[in-house]
Amino acid sequence: MLLTLNKLIIFSIVIGSGIGMAMQSSAVVLKPLGDIFINLLFTIVVPLVFFTISSAVAQMTDMKRLGKIMGWMIVIFIVTGIIASVVMIIGVTFYPPAQGLHLAFDQPVNVEKIPIGQQLVRTLTVADFMQLFSKESMFALIVFSFLIGLATSRVGLKAKPFVQFLVAGNDVMTKVIGYVMLYAPIGLGAYFAYLVGVFGPQLFGSYLRVVVLYYPLSLAYFFIFFSFYVWLASGWRGLKIFWPHILPPAVTAWGTGSGLATLPVNLAAAQKIGIPEDVKEVVVNIGAAIHSDGSSLAAVAKMALLFGIFGIPFSGAQTLVSVVAVALLCGTVISGIPSGGMIGELLIITLFGFPLEAMPIITMVGTIVDPPATMVNVVGDNASGMLVARAVNGPHWMTAQKN
Repeated sequence: MLLTLNKLIIFSIVIGSGIGMAMQSSAVVLKPLGDIFINLLFTIVVPLVFFTISSAVAQMTDMKRLGKIMGWMIVIFIVTGIIASVVMIIGVTFYPPAQGLHLAFDQPVNVEKIPIGQQLVRTLTVADFMQLFSKESMFALIVFSFLIGLATSRVGLKAKPFVQFLVAGNDVMTKVIGYVMLYAPIGLGAYFAYLVGVFGPQLFGSYLRVVVLYYPLSLAYFFIFFSFYVWLASGWRGLKIFWPHILPPAVTAWGTGSGLATLPVNLAAAQKIGIPEDVKEVVVNIGAAIHSDGSSLAAVAKMALLFGIFGIPFSGAQTLVSVVAVALLCGTVISGIPSGGMIGELLIITLFGFPLEAMPIITMVGTIVDPPATMVNVVGDNASGMLVARAVNGPHWMTAQKN
């Protein structure tokens, strides 16, 4: 279903672009159809994020070795996500995806300059509970959702009805986003008709630059950095075992574009590689939902494209730290949300103050880079599982597994 919808979205974008070329500036009449889709996404994003995160944390129980595994898993997910983000920052610095392109949207982009401490407070917290229900407070909502889930888990049996409420709310929001996504082919097709008709095919030059940048860089990350992670976890022996067994999930991920669809194949590969059973069950399963180095790479490419389009310098310590933080969030927490790529795009344009028209532009980027991004996401879970096994079981974990 998801694969069919993705193909339908690509088809509708192609058709919409053709309509835009034919209608030219008259294609602006189709823009309201695209606005409906974007507004629906903005409407659902707050409850979706709240229920997804709070229900997941609320259901976490029992620690000890599990706690050690999860602790190392989180550290490794964060570190690899940061590395992936920095790799793409270096890439876009040498090969800017929007070089020579500037689009004049009606809504100006205002990047407010405020002290980093004050920005941290604004980002992570709000002064009033009701402000959590605004899309402008996404980070604060994520922090609040995590705290609600953690408190619910700690209360225990008495909170069981509330856990059921959170889980049911998550199921309902998942169904709602599924309904909204059924409208995506119409909404995105109409928006691309508007974009191409009003701004012309100059946009697609940037998309070509994104492909030229992302595909080689993601493949380099795939072969070079994953080999390095595996070598750290288990030396040369691990490399000899890892690569033959990881190719089936890698190919499956590239072909399906779905990490969840690849999960059974990935678990089988983890078994053959020799990752301990409990590590495999925790890291590979959870990683399929919340660990996406490929998404971190893509998020940086999307941000660099928008910064270039709107003429904002993609430089400076504060800007780059913010970019890494957003990319890390897109590759961890948000990657586990249904249609998380699109939610991450909403986060990018709201945090950096881009106009609504920016979202369809980077949505197409996500679609274009999806095959290698999914492959990197999936294989990263197995590489991370090996690192966690090294941290939890010691340097000879692979030998111990064989004995």
